[in-house]
Amino acid sequence: MTNTFARGMSRATELTQSGRLDEATALIRALVQGQPAPSDPSAGARQAHGALPHLDAPAAAGLRPRRASMRWVGKGLGETLRGIAAGGMPRPGTLAPAPIDIPHGAQFLSLTHRGAQGGRDYRLYVPANRALAPMPLIVMLHGCTQTPEDFAAGTGMNALAEEVGCLVAWPAQPRGANAQRCWNWFRPEDQARDRGEPALIAGIVRDVLRDHPADPARVYVAGLSAGGAAAAVLCAAYPEVFAAVGVHSGLPVGGAQDVPSALAAMRSGTRGGGQALAVPAIVFHGLADATVHPGNGRAVVAQALRPRSDLSPIAVTGTSRGGRSYRQTRHEDASGRSIAEHWEIEGAGHAWAGGDAGGSHTDPHGPDASREMMRFFLQHARTRH
Repeated sequence: MTNTFARGMSRATELTQSGRLDEATALIRALVQGQPAPSDPSAGARQAHGALPHLDAPAAAGLRPRRASMRWVGKGLGETLRGIAAGGMPRPGTLAPAPIDIPHGAQFLSLTHRGAQGGRDYRLYVPANRALAPMPLIVMLHGCTQTPEDFAAGTGMNALAEEVGCLVAWPAQPRGANAQRCWNWFRPEDQARDRGEPALIAGIVRDVLRDHPADPARVYVAGLSAGGAAAAVLCAAYPEVFAAVGVHSGLPVGGAQDVPSALAAMRSGTRGGGQALAVPAIVFHGLADATVHPGNGRAVVAQALRPRSDLSPIAVTGTSRGGRSYRQTRHEDASGRSIAEHWEIEGAGHAWAGGDAGGSHTDPHGPDASREMMRFFLQHARTRH
């Protein structure tokens, strides 16, 4: 990132924080497009009304509603900046149950966690198939503009949980915490242990472990986009809680500390901070993702590999049933267990691979990310103490 770009982004942050959103919008737009910055407020206001294609502010983590057609639907950057400025303390309420079909004997509960950091609503899928006791627990962090119900419909993870016999928790990000319902992966106060959103999600895990037959050695977390970045942050903050992580179209830990650095990371990629991701990781990223740069997926894998020097990479290529070509790179230990996996999908954009078109932000043509994550997760369990 050039000095001019960095200085301009810093100025954009100041404008946003002072409420001068039109000027901030015009400045960021000019910086990204390599144009001279507008020199007067009226010029900024005139430019702010246009949509900025293929770029989004971190409050929405670049996620845009898209169905099977994968067509880009853009919003103005000014609207997204207003979403950042509107963020506040969450006010948990009751999630309205969605009309989701579940097998006889299964449950899709609406619950609320409350703790020192505040509260969050969440859904919990309890399978009818409870052959495994205690059961693995998967925490699923939705992307921007999504709800737990929408994310569940798009990923199909509850159906897989029924096959295997495991619990799935679906935390909900309210509009009071972020106007676009994005997890705030880029804010320092939401990147640390016992603070902010990591503490809230860890609190949900503790509630489920306390109240349901969940196995504390087999707790996993996965997320899409902002949710994927938040999942990586969560595992860096609580490596003793999670046995593995799945990051789909997300970013590495420490990849941003504020709005400008988040925009830059999404636009050009980042190596992240110096943290190691001290749990096994499976990463999916579309190589045609124009919202979160595919280099971010490589950076997440690099963080997962940082603590290990004993792994052997094995690369294979394939084509999904929907016609998407992909490259899968597994990093295996001496026993043949995959410790880190990287799935790079040709032609895929910013959407959950192999997802159901009944949910938002899905690409039904891709390889089945949900099933591959489930397979990867069940290889791993934390050492019991």
